Amino acid sequence: MAAPTQCSEAALAAALTDVPELARLFEVDPYLKPFALDFQRRYKLFNQALNDIGQNEGGIDKFSRGYESFGIHKDADGGLYCKEWAPGAEGVFLTGDFNDWNPFSYPYKKLDYGKWELYIPPKQNKSQLISHGSKLKVVIRSKSGEILYRISPWAKYVAREGDNVNYDWIHWEPEHTYKFKHSRPKKPRGLRIYESHVGISSHEGKVASYKHFTCNILPRIKDLGYNCIQLMAIMEHVYYACFGYQITSFFAASSRYGVPEDLKELVDTAHSMGITVLLDVVHSHASKNSEDGLNMFDGTDSCYFHSGPRGNHDLWDSRLFAYCSWEVLRFLLSNIRWWLEEYGFDGFRFDGVTSMLYHHHGIGQGFSGGYHEYFGLQVDEDALVYLMLANHLAHTLYPDSITIAEDVSGMPALCSPISQGGCGFDYRLAMAIPDKWIQLLKEYKDEDWDMGIVYTLTNRRYLEKCIAYAESHDQALVGDKSLAFWLMDAEMYTNMSVLAPLTPVIDRGIQLHKMIRLITHALGGEGYLNFMGNEFGHPEWLDFPRKGNNESYHYARRQFHLTDDDLLRYKFLNNFDRDMNKLEERFNWLSAPQAYVSEKHEANKIITFERADLLFIFNFHPTTSYTDYRVGTKSPGKFKIVLDSDSAEYGGHQRLDHKTDFFSEPFEHNGRSCSLLVYIPSRVALILHNVDLPN
Repeated sequence: MAAPTQCSEAALAAALTDVPELARLFEVDPYLKPFALDFQRRYKLFNQALNDIGQNEGGIDKFSRGYESFGIHKDADGGLYCKEWAPGAEGVFLTGDFNDWNPFSYPYKKLDYGKWELYIPPKQNKSQLISHGSKLKVVIRSKSGEILYRISPWAKYVAREGDNVNYDWIHWEPEHTYKFKHSRPKKPRGLRIYESHVGISSHEGKVASYKHFTCNILPRIKDLGYNCIQLMAIMEHVYYACFGYQITSFFAASSRYGVPEDLKELVDTAHSMGITVLLDVVHSHASKNSEDGLNMFDGTDSCYFHSGPRGNHDLWDSRLFAYCSWEVLRFLLSNIRWWLEEYGFDGFRFDGVTSMLYHHHGIGQGFSGGYHEYFGLQVDEDALVYLMLANHLAHTLYPDSITIAEDVSGMPALCSPISQGGCGFDYRLAMAIPDKWIQLLKEYKDEDWDMGIVYTLTNRRYLEKCIAYAESHDQALVGDKSLAFWLMDAEMYTNMSVLAPLTPVIDRGIQLHKMIRLITHALGGEGYLNFMGNEFGHPEWLDFPRKGNNESYHYARRQFHLTDDDLLRYKFLNNFDRDMNKLEERFNWLSAPQAYVSEKHEANKIITFERADLLFIFNFHPTTSYTDYRVGTKSPGKFKIVLDSDSAEYGGHQRLDHKTDFFSEPFEHNGRSCSLLVYIPSRVALILHNVDLPN
């Protein structure tokens, strides 16, 4: 596609009038001006959707409360009100334990726009006919006459019994519901995210519980200095090995870890520790399951999804939502609100945003960075408007809500305010960073490492915040390796004991593991993410029980006991990760302006930069140490070491005296007005603080 011509002055003026703060976006990035009409159209589509919701539904506040009327709800008189959207159905019925599974004794009444409703009066003693814990099904008579048994899309609890293949819809209305005791924590200045999966959080070969995570993992997260957890695989998914990305019941918290009250307790306990809790929300696609999923709910392929090929994701083998549908918007926006209000989540990491943004779903696309790739007919503006509405809703309900986009394309303005024509996300994942680290480890000798890694770490759009990470769950999955495993591989099985000699492989692995994580943390973004266990170099890979591994749980666990064992070297990496986070909490470099890199020396393998009044020094050379190495800094004063990867408690070689004072002098170096002389051992990372400046 050819690059667009500069839009006319009149067209630009009209766009600037229609989009309140578009001028600010163009001030930051003038190269976006040729696409002014695209930003104008997107903003007008968003506003039109918001206005339509206002006129037809009484506003987005009411519209996003679909879960209060759809599904099954107790009436004031003890009766039950039931409602479904099944536009392709010829008839709708409710059946279950309450009527001995008679499929047709409780028919729904057909309403306009494909909606169906049913009122079930209370018993004579005013109690409701459907008791807590009883099983239910929606019965659909399709237009072809087929009788289908379905789970309500609005089901709040589903579970699998024994060896059953399919999940059951269970009416969840306990006598005593969980009451939240703690208020939401304030939005962190700098996000330090602990990416977590409840099911694998135990060292035992089993599915761990919400209770286990609350009692055993939350204290670890707090001790490590993380201020946010991102919970994966919470929305119900029938297939455990999908890692939570093939959702079957969108309003149900996964029952394999426990009951809804247990998840609420987990979130509430995290809040009591000052920890923000994000949900990994999957609105980019849905499982193809029909008997216990959304697919073919009303007997057609076009209920919640696009009909035909457009409604299928070829690589994921899943269904794609029709974001242009009124009831799909109600369903998804209500789902956003449900998790915020019912479970107390503080925001979301939106999965699969690239697939949503483009009709090609990113399949076979390289994304060179040319702006023409982000505009035009390839963009799915229905999905884009939905994402704008979702961000608008989350931030309107709770201004401190946090939204993170998983987008590999790099779409401009994705993390700019909606008022500027952006999509309204707070952060995007810096997905190029882990790929670069893996490339260096796989393809280059240490002495050939390119200090151009600085470019990858700093290449982000101005004022669009990024979450940096050296590795996430993606790198830990079977078929790939964690950083620790790339660095130390088989020796992790035999040489991690402090009683064994420190081999060159283990020594190299421990030192580089710390350096990679610190430089990513300090230079790569405005937030930082770590996948559970990787902070201490968790060995092996991650693999869920499946036919291909004889349903084994051996790799579907996190061996936290390794870092608790004082005789194992994992403790060194854990200590470093903790102190790195605690130092960020003290100096707030994640919320500081982007770093000033004063040196990236290829031959010396030295990288130095300043951020948040700290001086960061990295020597990636495998063998060469430097005496009296001159490092530039912006300010005169006395510097002290505040973090040293070579310290004994981090498994280092103690080559630096922390009592040493380093004095900068007005001697210009590498574009900085002052400089100081430092001894920099090989394979070491240092952070120096000018004690003459306030903390």
